[in-house]
Amino acid sequence: MDGMRRFLKRYLPDHESIRSNRWLRPFESLLLHPRLWHLNRHSAAGAVAVGMFCGLIPGPLQMIGAAISALVLRVNLPLALLVTLYTNPFTIVPLYLAAYQLGRLLIGDGSGFVAPPAFTVSAFTGWAEAMQVWMLTVAKPLAVGLIALAASLSLLGFLATSALWRLYLIRAWRRRQRSS
Repeated sequence: MDGMRRFLKRYLPDHESIRSNRWLRPFESLLLHPRLWHLNRHSAAGAVAVGMFCGLIPGPLQMIGAAISALVLRVNLPLALLVTLYTNPFTIVPLYLAAYQLGRLLIGDGSGFVAPPAFTVSAFTGWAEAMQVWMLTVAKPLAVGLIALAASLSLLGFLATSALWRLYLIRAWRRRQRSS
């Protein structure tokens, strides 16, 4: 944990760089709250939970969602942003497929996987209409599944981070007891 703290302190902006940045200056009162930059068991676990939840937000809105959530919940901002990176071009498709299947399970949809329509240049208009119908078909199970998966991953991330931090503290305490 100390190594992570040193790493974050080395690469994170300090208060003066936030004050001097003309884009961040309007948000100075929000961004300089000490709990956003302090790394302890509670702020780290909360940041991991925020990052895990917001990581499943579609597209480039993940970081914005994580930043807003970290500001509102007063958890470690950099860690929340960093954790959203668990979704990337390699993991996003399996995660969304898992969310879709989970959503189907939760809403009781037994119809099976609905494959998207095959693309054809010659019948582009027909393909576009078929694609709209397909997207409406998968929208409800995907939305339900994404929320359920995001909440589950968020809870697991929070519990795992809390447990690992607690383990670290217990070991450090025992080490100090033995050395004194």
